[in-house]
Amino acid sequence: MNDHRERRSGLFDRFAEGASEFASHAAFFGACVLLVALWVPSYFLFGNVNTWQLVINTATTIVTFLMVALLQNAQRRSDFAMHRKLDALADGLADFMEHAAPDDADLQSDMRELRSAIGLEHG
Repeated sequence: MNDHRERRSGLFDRFAEGASEFASHAAFFGACVLLVALWVPSYFLFGNVNTWQLVINTATTIVTFLMVALLQNAQRRSDFAMHRKLDALADGLADFMEHAAPDDADLQSDMRELRSAIGLEHG
C-alpha cells in the first residue's frame, strides 16, 4: 500500500488517546465549567490581585498548550487510520476493476490511474 507504516502504540500515544477520551466526555466539560464558575467569584473576593490573576492565566495557558499537543496527536493517529482504510478500499476497488472487465481498455486505464494516484503497486 502507500508509504504508511504500521506503528505500535507507544507510551505517549496511549497517554494521548486516554487524555483525548477523557477530555471528550461531558463530565470533563462540566468540571471545566465548574472551575470557571468557582474562579469568577474569587476575582471579587480577592480583588484585583495581580499574582492571583497571573497564576490563573499561566495555569490555563499551560493546560491549553498541553491539551492542544495531546489532541493534535490523537488527530494525527485518526488521520493515519483513515488513510489506511481509504487505501484498503481503493486497493479493493482496483482489484475489482481488474477482474470485472479484463478486456475493457477504459476500465483497465482507470484502474491503473487509480493505483498510480494512491501509490498502489500492481497486483
